[in-house]
Amino acid sequence: MGISHYIKEIGRGKDGARSLTQAQAADLLSQVLDAQVSDLEIGAFCLAMRIKGETPTEMAGFLDAVHQRLQLVPAHDSGSTTVVIPSYNGARKLPLLTPLLALLLAREGLAVLIHGTPTENSRQFVTEVLAALEITAKDQVSAIAPGEVAFIPTEVLCPALKKLLDVRRMVGLRNPAHSLVKIMNPCAGKSLVLSSYTHPEYALSMAQTFELTLANAMLLRGTEGEVVADARRMPQMEGFIKGQRSLLQATQPGTLASLPELPKGVDAIITSDYIRAVMQGSQPIPASIEKQVAHILHLVNQI
Repeated sequence: MGISHYIKEIGRGKDGARSLTQAQAADLLSQVLDAQVSDLEIGAFCLAMRIKGETPTEMAGFLDAVHQRLQLVPAHDSGSTTVVIPSYNGARKLPLLTPLLALLLAREGLAVLIHGTPTENSRQFVTEVLAALEITAKDQVSAIAPGEVAFIPTEVLCPALKKLLDVRRMVGLRNPAHSLVKIMNPCAGKSLVLSSYTHPEYALSMAQTFELTLANAMLLRGTEGEVVADARRMPQMEGFIKGQRSLLQATQPGTLASLPELPKGVDAIITSDYIRAVMQGSQPIPASIEKQVAHILHLVNQI
C-alpha cells in the first residue's frame, strides 16, 4: 500500500507529470480518505495535483472513491427527484442567494438537498442565511420530502472528505476535494446535481467528467463560486442527462437590462429578508435565477 508511486507520476511538474487511470485515481483517494497514508503524503498529493491539474478520468476515479464512502441520502417514498445543491464558497461581495434558488425549487414541489462546509474564513456561509430563514442543519442523513429544503453538512455525509477539504487551511491551496464536492452526488434515488465553475478551464473539465460518469447535472458559471445564477447577468447553462450534454441557455453579454434591487452587502439577516420578500412576491425573482429554475424543471422532467 502507500501512494508514493502515484505521487511520483503526478508530481513531476506541470509538463512532466503523468495522469492516472480511473482505477489508479480511485485507489489513491481511497487510501487518503481511509487515513492509510501520512500527513506528508497527503500534502504532497494535494500540491502535486494543484500543479498538474485533474483530468476528467482522474476526477471520475476520485468520485468512485468518494461515492463508496458517502452516507447516501435515501430515496423518498414518493420517488421524487432530489435537486443537489453544493454550497462551499459562500458570499464575499454579493448577497448569497443559493437559499433563494433552493426555496424556489422546493415551491415547485422538488426535494432539495444543500450540502457544504465553510472553506473560506472571510466569507458569509450558507448556514448563516439558512438559519435566518429557520432552516437548520441535519445531524444525520434521512430522506427529503418533495417541497422540503434540507441542509446536510459535509462532515455528516463523509467525515474524511471534510478533513481533506480542511487541508486548504494548512497549505493555503485548494485540492481535488474542492472540485469533487461540486460534482458528487450524495443521493441514492433520482437526482440532479447543480454545479458551477469560476474559471473557464474548469467548464471544460467538469463537463467532460459529467459526460464520462453519465451524470444528471446542470453546469453554469455561478456567483462567486456558488451554483446560483448571478442576478445581474444571464450565464450559459448546460444540462446533462445520463451524460448527454445539451445547451440550455446561451450567455447574454454584459449586464441585464433590468436589474433587481439586491441587498447591499452580505449580511445574513438582510439577505434572508430579501429572500423572504421574493418568495412572498413583494420583490421580483431575478430574471437569471427564474430562468435557471425553469431549466432545472426541464431537466428533472427528463430523469
